[in-house]
Amino acid sequence: MSEKTNRFKIAKSFGSASSSYDTSARLQRYCGKHLMPWLPNRNDLTALDLGAGTGFFTELLASRYQQVIGLDISKKMLNYAKDNRDNTIYWLEADAYKIPLQDKSIDLVYSNLMIQWCDPLDLVLDEVMRVLKPGGLFVFSTLIDGTLFELKSAWAQVDNDQHVIDFKPECEIRPLLSGPDRKLLDTKQQDVILEYENVLHLAHELKSLGANHVPKKRAKGLAGKDKWQRMTKSYQDFIEPSGIYPATYKAFSGVVVKLSD
Repeated sequence: MSEKTNRFKIAKSFGSASSSYDTSARLQRYCGKHLMPWLPNRNDLTALDLGAGTGFFTELLASRYQQVIGLDISKKMLNYAKDNRDNTIYWLEADAYKIPLQDKSIDLVYSNLMIQWCDPLDLVLDEVMRVLKPGGLFVFSTLIDGTLFELKSAWAQVDNDQHVIDFKPECEIRPLLSGPDRKLLDTKQQDVILEYENVLHLAHELKSLGANHVPKKRAKGLAGKDKWQRMTKSYQDFIEPSGIYPATYKAFSGVVVKLSD
């Protein structure tokens, strides 16, 4: 599958989740909130929310900064945002690989749990640096290898197909965040463990977030009933004493400054 085709499949997946996204976005809320201390205090700035989704955090940025742009590849997500968010926000349907903004026009690029879907990632980071002014900040969170290891482990007991997306390890991402035109100022890595009533609850939340697209999956469509039951049984190895099903998300966040020319 080509990189561009895969991106549009991801957009379609997220677009179909636009109406249910906010009620299921526990992880997005948690990670987005933990980016706030890195945001600049000046209010006379132009900010870009890269991968704005339904615009929840775009609206928070609009309450702090003079001009805010929300960019997303999903038309349905943006339509939801336009109908439900601050009308001073400028919404932009675009691909993060070709941001339709001028060089050195943005003071802050904020991106909460979006860049994990970007492969190759270096080209997106180059675009971010292109639109940032010297001294501008890129504040981000992403998911890294080890995310949903419980679900991966449970499926591994059933077959060798890929049922859960592979995220990049931190050691592959870090080198991309420093270079001649950028410097990584600070990072944080944390395990966010969310609790579910059962495996079906987890699957429904992943679907309602649009995060159920697995590009390397060989067998298309849903797994058969027998495989699903075997996977669910394997997942029980991780059940907490309270009977709750945990799912671990490994979040990596940081702040990068664009260096002067």
